[in-house]
Amino acid sequence: MSKLKYLIIHCTATPEGREVTKEDIEQWHLVERGWSRVGYRDIIHLNGGLENLIDYNQDDTIDPWEISNGAHGFNGNSAHVVYVGGTEKNDIKKSKDTRTFEQHRSLQLYVLFMILRHPNIKVIGHNEVSKKDCPGFNVGEWLRSICVDEINIGLKK
Repeated sequence: MSKLKYLIIHCTATPEGREVTKEDIEQWHLVERGWSRVGYRDIIHLNGGLENLIDYNQDDTIDPWEISNGAHGFNGNSAHVVYVGGTEKNDIKKSKDTRTFEQHRSLQLYVLFMILRHPNIKVIGHNEVSKKDCPGFNVGEWLRSICVDEINIGLKK
């Protein structure tokens, strides 16, 4: 058991406008990659709908059954949320902020709720702890645009 320290934002790295299901993520992570757990707690669909991918409670502790495999070295102390999309429609090698209006709204509510629930949590993009473009946008800039306090932004202590 570890203390919840980070909320890490991801994208599915799929083409703009293409929906992804829970079953897709399970196939990619559990079957194709052979992971023991999927990489995210929750997924935000194109329509803004939020779907739980693994069970968890809302306390400040990451129990072993709550761990998701979203970012090597950060799984035991982080919650991971993913939005569907993150790449150009016709070129999945080009990252792009493809969040729909509904996804923006849901992700904003999700982040603000997590900060209210866990006032010391740091919100970061996957690209801040990995050599990936994920989530396809600058998380710090976006958090500032929705008036998140600097204490909750980035890897700073």
